[in-house]
Amino acid sequence: MKKELIGLTVNGRSHELAIEPSKLLLDALRENLGLTGSKRGCDDSSCGACTVQIDGVPMLSCTMLAASCEGQEITTVEGVSEHGSLAAIQKAYGDWGGSQCGYCMPGFMMTVKHLLAQNPNPTEEEIRQGLSSNLCRCTGYSQMYQAIRAAIEAEQKGMAAAK
Repeated sequence: MKKELIGLTVNGRSHELAIEPSKLLLDALRENLGLTGSKRGCDDSSCGACTVQIDGVPMLSCTMLAASCEGQEITTVEGVSEHGSLAAIQKAYGDWGGSQCGYCMPGFMMTVKHLLAQNPNPTEEEIRQGLSSNLCRCTGYSQMYQAIRAAIEAEQKGMAAAK
């Protein structure tokens, strides 16, 4: 199959890729760029393990053509860390046991990051609703909700300390 040259901006870096027009964004990220955080869980957009952010909005990379993302800012879980340190949500998930096997975590991270950008102090119901597009098959969600609450508190303390 003939390849086409596309430009993608991923985690703030520009990349030029020669790919087949039918290549999914998930596959381009994993195979061409070595960004393996996003996972293939279902291939039918029902689990959220492949979630990335496109221009700040969570999107399922298993259902998007890579070429359709040209000119947009793509953020993967590898781009969540802040200045080489874990972001508050990443640290909280580790501290609170927010995952067991970790397979679904990249998708959850990208969804939570968007949720907190839209609403820095969501209610429990807003958190549940915000995460409804992601599935975890091996852990209870209560640890995830605790981790999100801890991340919110850490962010608020950080903002207060910066003032």
